[in-house]
Amino acid sequence: MILLENIKLLTDGLREIGIETGEEQIHKLTAFKDVLLDWNERINLTTITEEKDVYIKHFIDSATCLKTGYIKAGMRLIDVGTGAGFPGIPLKILFQDTHMTLLDSLNKRITYLHEVVERLNLIDVTLVHGRAEEAGSDTRYREAYDIALSRAVAAMNVLCEYCLPFVKPGGYFICQKGPDCTQELSEAKNAIRLLGGEIAEICTFTLPFSDITHQIIVIKKIAETPTKYPRKPGKPAASPIV
Repeated sequence: MILLENIKLLTDGLREIGIETGEEQIHKLTAFKDVLLDWNERINLTTITEEKDVYIKHFIDSATCLKTGYIKAGMRLIDVGTGAGFPGIPLKILFQDTHMTLLDSLNKRITYLHEVVERLNLIDVTLVHGRAEEAGSDTRYREAYDIALSRAVAAMNVLCEYCLPFVKPGGYFICQKGPDCTQELSEAKNAIRLLGGEIAEICTFTLPFSDITHQIIVIKKIAETPTKYPRKPGKPAASPIV
């Protein structure tokens, strides 16, 4: 009974933010939840372990990226520092007509994500083990994507150095943040400009069935990122652009 109630909560919550789902998508989301919680007993993936909370705080929260309207069919997306697969895996399930690259620095998480992709039979998903600073300088990935995504906890000026090098001019960096990012954005203005971006929009979402409010910052890539960025691994976090 609780399982059915939580699935209804998931479908109703997605519908509340304007996303209609089919049976296959719900099946894959619930299967993803099972793999996530199973692997979480072996490696640290999430502190959110109640099924209801996984659906609201991980799946529906990830889905709000679609409501910005910037993700279109056929686009190449990269989820930088994907961790347990957020927001990349739910977005791929809900909007299959995209190519999704998941980048993470921890090989154990990449192994886990391989199982997710295989169990859910996801296609057009590429898994990359590496640090953002190194991958962002690699010609295979640098300025190769329409959209970069991040739900990481680093400050905006650090995240921009991690993520904007992946975005081709004319593309976007979509960054999920907490309820108030005013100070972070103020401190990141110079970094955004130096890295070739400009703030396009700030969207605010309240997650259904909760009092949680999150903001999504959308940064448009208006110029190529200078070749000296990203700097060597560890440098962006240790000495952020000011």
